[in-house]
Amino acid sequence: MRIARDTSFILRWVSLFFVAVAIILTMIELTAYSRARGNYPEGMTIAGVPVGGVSPQEAAQRLLQVYTSPVEIQYGGGVIHLDPTLVGFSLETEAMLAAADLQRTGSPFWVGFWDFMWGRQPETTPVPLVASFSQDRLRSYLREEISPRYDTPAIAAQPVPGQVNFAPGTPGQELDVNRALILIEDALRSPNRRIVALTSQRTLAGRPALNNLGILIRQIIDLTPFDGVVGFYMLDLQTGEELHFGYDRNQNIGIEPDIAFTASSTVKIPVMISVYNHLGQPLSSDVAALIEETITRSENPATDALMERIAPGRGPLVVTEDMRKLGLRNTFLAGYFFNGAPLLQRFDTDANQRTDVVTRPDIYNQTTPSEMGQLLADLYQCSESGGGALVAAFPETMSREVCIEMIEYMKLDRIGVLLEAGLPEGTQIAHKHGWISGPSGIIQNISDVGIVYTPGGNYVVSIFIYHPVQTIWEPVSGMVVQISQAVYNYFNLPSQ
Repeated sequence: MRIARDTSFILRWVSLFFVAVAIILTMIELTAYSRARGNYPEGMTIAGVPVGGVSPQEAAQRLLQVYTSPVEIQYGGGVIHLDPTLVGFSLETEAMLAAADLQRTGSPFWVGFWDFMWGRQPETTPVPLVASFSQDRLRSYLREEISPRYDTPAIAAQPVPGQVNFAPGTPGQELDVNRALILIEDALRSPNRRIVALTSQRTLAGRPALNNLGILIRQIIDLTPFDGVVGFYMLDLQTGEELHFGYDRNQNIGIEPDIAFTASSTVKIPVMISVYNHLGQPLSSDVAALIEETITRSENPATDALMERIAPGRGPLVVTEDMRKLGLRNTFLAGYFFNGAPLLQRFDTDANQRTDVVTRPDIYNQTTPSEMGQLLADLYQCSESGGGALVAAFPETMSREVCIEMIEYMKLDRIGVLLEAGLPEGTQIAHKHGWISGPSGIIQNISDVGIVYTPGGNYVVSIFIYHPVQTIWEPVSGMVVQISQAVYNYFNLPSQ
């Protein structure tokens, strides 16, 4: 019996020992689990950065270390290290850690402890990156820091000294900023792909600055044995850029106000516009025939007949009134063309009151290079879009179809000299020329104004020339040809 009691006692103590051991082991495991629960589960990633087994504080440090490291940019043979803070890159660390903490502490304590005891790792979901940066600051950095240092700018075409031609420009290479924005943003948001090779795009050389064309035209005038007055106006019909200058005895003169010249036959363009404005559509066959004679053969009797149809006895004044409605204050007709025609009204304008330049404009008809150029630009705009100043001033009579018809008449003015002669064969030009010969045949005024249609762009050109003694046809007409060639070449540059 004593042996049985001793055995029971021993067994009791052995049991207590194992219970104590179990309790101790459980406490050890609980302590280990509590420590593990304070860290992120194995295999967890935040923003692509492994954080398994580390505390939130250590995870935050890892994130900062990775995402504040510079992005290496390779471009143009150079290596640039971009500090993310320069473009406003900012990690939303608290938001990411909060999402990770939901996984770390999301399951009940004892359920997690049971899995821990059995060595079962909790399932984890990668926490995505939460960050922001300034795309505007990155774009500015690329354009102000990278492009100026590493791009190769295109070199515009340049005029060839002593010629009417332009040397081809040189293409350049410039950073593809839009593509770079995407690549660098991807690198800023990546924990390991933080090297970016940027690409460039080829840039074509543009036209030279407009003032270079002005210099070339002045050189042409300087090289011509002519010491009179030249008024020049050109308008790029695509961009609205203007080239406008006055030249007197090979010196620049002011153009505010513009220079008054005898309009001569260029004033027949305003006459044609007034015919369409006052006689309406469709034109009778005899009026159409008179317009063709006026524009294509520059017949003065036909022009007088048209003005008489507009308003008997005061047709020139009606033409002038129409020009005033278009804002052309220096363009007028004060009488008919026939010899001995009375002066119907005397017009003093800002242009003809200038005393610093002498062109002796005819008191019967006058204009300026810029006003005639602007009139053609209005006509072109009307023909292209059916809008503009002509339609605004005369909404009942002007339309796209009417303006196209007037331009077609001007395209019939084929003389083979002046502006037309400076253009390649087949180039369309809608223009009106004019010159005045005195009783002795001496020419003092030459003018030509037109709309030129070219593959490289359409433009208006207006040139008026005066000499107080004699404007010798050659070489002055040749000078106009060269100027026309220079302007055409400016819009149609050689291949790069």
